[in-house]
Amino acid sequence: MVENNDAESFIKGVWSEQVLVITEDYEIVGKIFLPKINKRNRVLSDLLNGKKRFMAIKNCKIKHRHFPDRTTEEQDFIQLNINSIIMLRPIFAE
Repeated sequence: MVENNDAESFIKGVWSEQVLVITEDYEIVGKIFLPKINKRNRVLSDLLNGKKRFMAIKNCKIKHRHFPDRTTEEQDFIQLNINSIIMLRPIFAE
């Protein structure tokens, strides 16, 4: 029961956002999580302007931009250096 309460506390304390990240070599679709300390519409800009240099992305689909015929890779978790990001945008449910 303690684990369930911990999970609920975590979920209530963070924003989650489905995002598209473009780097020089890859297009990455996945979910990021950030603490609920600022406004929801500032989540991505706060992430990019923060002190941390890496961004955690969960449930990723990774596509190689220079070789689009390659199979899309799927990873449960990656760490991405923020300096490698060309574009970051939310993906809204349709």
